[in-house]
Amino acid sequence: MEWVFDGGRPSLDLVNTLRDRYRPEGVELLTSPEALAEWLALAGLTDNRVPVTEEDLETAKWLREAVNRLVTTPPARQDVELVNKAVEEPLPNARLQLSDGELHKAAPIPRNPVAAAFALIAADVIELVTSPVDVRVCAAEDCGLRFADASPRRTRQWCSMSRCGNRAKARAHYARTRG
Repeated sequence: MEWVFDGGRPSLDLVNTLRDRYRPEGVELLTSPEALAEWLALAGLTDNRVPVTEEDLETAKWLREAVNRLVTTPPARQDVELVNKAVEEPLPNARLQLSDGELHKAAPIPRNPVAAAFALIAADVIELVTSPVDVRVCAAEDCGLRFADASPRRTRQWCSMSRCGNRAKARAHYARTRG
């Protein structure tokens, strides 16, 4: 599976697991608990692939759509409540570890790593929607990925310059130079 992490934020990367939102049905990437486990690991939200249940998969999809609505439409109470419920999962605090006379920061493994990952995503979206960062939709007609625009003038157009931006510039160049 080709995972893309161009959203600039974990919450937007989760939103981008439903591709081609410009189509009525979209393209679902979270097709199984295994796919969610792989995404969580590659997103850096779990140390490695953790056991994921069908219920976790459904929760991820509900959270994903709540995040999408929060960043693209006027906020709804139900979406706020879902994010607040997800962020209630207690995250283990960092611990200090002494090893060979050196101090190191150690993070204990959470009791429920999937719920802890959802809590990190929920905390991220809370930070995102209450900050001055703009969330944009890629300008490419065939993309639709969401991304955080932190460019100096807030004028970023594409989710990725190497993918959508390059294709758009190549199309414009071709249109200018042909006949």
